[in-house]
Amino acid sequence: MSTVSSNSDVHHPSPENRASAQSHGIARVAPGEIAIGVVIGRLSEFFDFFVFGIASVLVFPSVFFPFVDAKTGTMYSFTLFALAFVARPIGSLLFRLIHTWYGRGTKLTVALFMLGTATAGIAFLPTYAEVGEISIILLALFRFAQGIALGGSWDGLPSLLALNAPEKKRGWYAMIPQLGAPLGFMLAAALFAYLYSSLSTADFSSWGWRYPFYVAFAINVVALFARLRLVMTPEFSELLKRRELVPSPLGELFRLQGANIVLGALAPLASYALFHLVTVFPLSWVTLFSKESVTEYLLVQIAGAAIAVVTMLASGKIADHLGRRTTLGIGAVLIAIFSLVGMLPLFAKGTTTGAYTFILVGFALLGFSHAQAAGAVNSSFASRYRYSGAVLTSDLGWLAGAAFAPLVALSIASHFGVGYVGLYLLSGAIGTLLALRVNRSLEMRDDE
Repeated sequence: MSTVSSNSDVHHPSPENRASAQSHGIARVAPGEIAIGVVIGRLSEFFDFFVFGIASVLVFPSVFFPFVDAKTGTMYSFTLFALAFVARPIGSLLFRLIHTWYGRGTKLTVALFMLGTATAGIAFLPTYAEVGEISIILLALFRFAQGIALGGSWDGLPSLLALNAPEKKRGWYAMIPQLGAPLGFMLAAALFAYLYSSLSTADFSSWGWRYPFYVAFAINVVALFARLRLVMTPEFSELLKRRELVPSPLGELFRLQGANIVLGALAPLASYALFHLVTVFPLSWVTLFSKESVTEYLLVQIAGAAIAVVTMLASGKIADHLGRRTTLGIGAVLIAIFSLVGMLPLFAKGTTTGAYTFILVGFALLGFSHAQAAGAVNSSFASRYRYSGAVLTSDLGWLAGAAFAPLVALSIASHFGVGYVGLYLLSGAIGTLLALRVNRSLEMRDDE
C-alpha cells in the first residue's frame, strides 16, 4: 500500500526554468550554505531541550519537588519534561498565523527569542522552598513555552537542503540536520559534568545548575542570526518560494496527505524511543538506584554522542547506496535486536561495565537510525505539502516516540526491573517497521 500521490504531482524543472532560476541568483545558493544554518539551528534547539532533560534528573527533584521522595520527584520532573512535546504541535499551528501575516523572518525571530527567553527564564526561577507551588507552575509554563517556540521555529531549511542536495547524495544531506542532536547533547552534558564535578553539592543546587540555562540564550542568539542570514536573503526567499516551501492549507493537507502524516509520525519511532533511553533515562537510574558517579556517566554519554556522530556519517553514506527507507529499516531491526539483548544482559546486570556498554552501543544505533529518521519520511510528501507535512510529522513523531519515554522507562524499571524497558524500546522498533512496510514509496520524490 502506498500513501503517496501519483508521480504526476512531481515537479521537474525544465531547462528554461533552470535558466530562469539562475538568472534570479538561485544558482548561487549552495547546499553547504544551507547545511551550516541547519546544523546551528538544530544544535541550539537540542541544547535547550537537553539542558532541561539533564536538569530534570540532577536538579528539579530536589529544588522544585523536595516534598516527595527522589523517585517521585524525578517522575514529576519527567512529566514536566513531556509538556514541551505536547506543546510543539500547538506552536506549529500558532506560528503559521505569524508566518502568514508577518513573514518567515518575523516568525523565526519571535520563535527563537521565545525559546531562548523561556530557557533562560528557568535560570531565574525561585525554588519551592522560597515560593512553594508557584515555582512548579512557573517551571511548567516555561517548559510549555519552550515547546510552543520549538514548534514555531521550523524554517523549511532541512527540506530545502534535501531538495537541493547533489544527485545521489540525498541520504548524506538528509543526515546533516540530524547532527544537531548529538552535538547539542555533547555541549549540554559537558557543561553539566563540569559544574557538577567542580562545585559543592550546595553550590550546584543553589546557583550552579542555573548557568547552562543562561548559556542557552546566548546560543539561541547566535542561531537566530545564522538562520536569518539565510532565510532573509533574496536568493533563499526565491528558492523557498520556487520549491513551494510555504504553509499549505490545513484542510487540504489532512485530506490529501493524512495517511502520510500518520505513517510519517510512526516511521521514526525506533530512533525516537531510543533517544531518551540513552540520554536522560540512564542518569535517572544512576542517581536513584546506584552509587556510581554521575559525572562519569555524563562523560560516557558524551563519548557515546561522539560515536553517534560517526554512525550518522556512515548512515548518510549507506543511505546513498541502499536508499533512506532501507537504511531506516536496517536501523529499526538493529534497535529491535538491541532491545532484547541490550537492556537485560547489559544494563540490568547492575555492573558499571554493562551500563556503559549499553550507553555506547545505544548511541551508536541511535546515530545510525536517527540520521535518516526525518529525511526518509519527508521525501514522501509532494513539494506543495512538504513544508507543513514535515513539521507536523516531526511534532507528532516526537510526541508519540520521545515525549514520555523517560517517564515510561523509569516507571517500568521501578516496578518490573530495568530489563523490561527493552520491551518498550521493542515496541518503537516494531512501529517503525510496520510504518515502513505500509508505505513503500518513501523514496519516490527524491528527484523533486
